[in-house]
Amino acid sequence: MTLTEYIQQLSEDKLLYFALPVFFISMLVEYQFAKEKYHGKDTGVSMLMMVFSTIIEFIPKILAFVAFFYLYEMSSLKGIVKRQWWAWILLLLADDFAYYWFHRLNHEVRLFWAGHVPHHSSVHMNLGTALRQGVGERIHKFFFWMWIPLLGFDPLMMFTMMGISLIYQFFVHTELVDKLPKPIELIFNTPSHHRVHHASNIRYLDCNHAGILIIWDRIFGTFSEELKDVDKPVYGLTVNIETFNPVKVATHEYTAIWNDVKRADKWSDKLNYIFNSPGWTHDGEDKRAKTLRKKMNL
Repeated sequence: MTLTEYIQQLSEDKLLYFALPVFFISMLVEYQFAKEKYHGKDTGVSMLMMVFSTIIEFIPKILAFVAFFYLYEMSSLKGIVKRQWWAWILLLLADDFAYYWFHRLNHEVRLFWAGHVPHHSSVHMNLGTALRQGVGERIHKFFFWMWIPLLGFDPLMMFTMMGISLIYQFFVHTELVDKLPKPIELIFNTPSHHRVHHASNIRYLDCNHAGILIIWDRIFGTFSEELKDVDKPVYGLTVNIETFNPVKVATHEYTAIWNDVKRADKWSDKLNYIFNSPGWTHDGEDKRAKTLRKKMNL
């Protein structure tokens, strides 16, 4: 199949047309059961972040699709994997592994965090918050998937799996679902696990980066269980931005990085403000998540 034929098939993909109505209907249902979880201006900002991220992602997504195609063409496994049932299972594992590291580094590299932080800026946990996507992260996102087409997975399979993952992740942004049966909680990302991820409590900072499978967090030491009776999740940022201005929501951390870089004299400090974890500082208290947890013996 040629690149033109792949692009033609991509343009005929109906997954998004199916997902958006389901998303909005689900939000309406949740609103009927938990009106107190929603705030009009907050939800409005979430909708705008969805629009902003879609616009910013347009060109990187096209470039990524083309790159995936040529990497797939180079693969010695091209035509072997195909679209058999077991190939989809393997692709789910590969895609989810890529998503885990993309998501984790969005929290552990401040420049990436600046692109992801809009998603965490709401103090509410609801299905509307799921649509409050990071804007700047759309630029570097696809680099984390570049190795997968070399394994023989074609770009249409990859984009389909990435879409399935995002649809799954939409439904973990809720407080209406308590903990699920233990086997599910053991393997899959669930609303309980994702409430931890959105919490600003020190115990929960930078934990549970899972997409579909929570196993990566368990393997790589970033898992934290939700302990509502001990430490109920408090949503938002460690220092909330207190604004519904969509431009500030999308860009405030880039501004903060620029200001920190300007006030640092040494080049090593300037680079640390860009590439070290959020909370690092050259002239004040170290407020990185791991440092804060260590101080509290968590």
